[in-house]
Amino acid sequence: MGFFDSKKKEGSPSSIPAATIEETSPVDEEIEYQVVTREVEEPVVEDVEEQYVPTRLKTYKEKKPVKHTIGQTKVVAILNQKGGVGKSTTSINLSAALGEMNKQVLLIDLDPQGNSSSGLGIDKGMVENCIYNVLLDDIPIEEAIIPDVCEGLDVVPATINLAGAEVELVSEMARENRLKDAVGQMRGKYDYIFIDCPPSLGLLTVNALVAADKLLIPIQCEFYALEGVTKLLDSMKRVKTRLNPSLDILGVLLTMYDNRTTLSKQVVDEVQGYFGRTVFNTLIPRTVKLSEAPSYGLPITEYDPRGKGSISYIELAKEVISRG
Repeated sequence: MGFFDSKKKEGSPSSIPAATIEETSPVDEEIEYQVVTREVEEPVVEDVEEQYVPTRLKTYKEKKPVKHTIGQTKVVAILNQKGGVGKSTTSINLSAALGEMNKQVLLIDLDPQGNSSSGLGIDKGMVENCIYNVLLDDIPIEEAIIPDVCEGLDVVPATINLAGAEVELVSEMARENRLKDAVGQMRGKYDYIFIDCPPSLGLLTVNALVAADKLLIPIQCEFYALEGVTKLLDSMKRVKTRLNPSLDILGVLLTMYDNRTTLSKQVVDEVQGYFGRTVFNTLIPRTVKLSEAPSYGLPITEYDPRGKGSISYIELAKEVISRG
């Protein structure tokens, strides 16, 4: 027997102790898995009060009752054929200021841009009837009025449909009197009816001149202040001669006044020299707040009640009342 044969014999499985075999041999053991379940608490959601979003605009039948006796209604067209002079700003803020003075005011937005409507927070997408429908579809103006937009202020809005009214009115009967007939239905129901006119001398503006008793002309305190005013006055004279003998100027309003510049003071002197006592004593200043207020859908009397812009329009409202 060789050396290696003896080693193999010693290392054979038969020579290994049983305990050793049991320790080294693989044993299949069953592993038990215990499933643990636990309850998960749902996150607590605090009750948040939902913001009320109106599904429709108020109608004239839902208007708050008027608490004072309405006298003679004054219909005022706010007009200048030059754009960017503050017509819509004046329409909104003068109307709101008079409303806060316990006057009943109706503002008619006759400008296809609809700045007076959007500047008072009216969602044009919810408007069913606007001034276009009054002029061309012969609906009663009450059906287009949105009441109580501000204290004492109702609005007849404008939408993009009004852009085509100039062309469509050409073929209509009594085209110059459409707005006058509609406004006539509201006399005795409002102290003031303001008409925010477009920056042109087309048929919409002629309708405003025929419907109005008085004319309020905003003029910007800049170099070309009086440019185009001569044409406006000529148009007013023609309408007064042929269509509306009672038409007259209520006043000329100087807007965007900056007392830091010599130019503004020169324009004031020039306009006062041209129009005389017709010019309002109140000057509307150029302020950031007046520019910001329309983006919040608020008049300046609500957006910045203690600011220069608000105070100036309140003073203007007092002048308008004093002029009858």
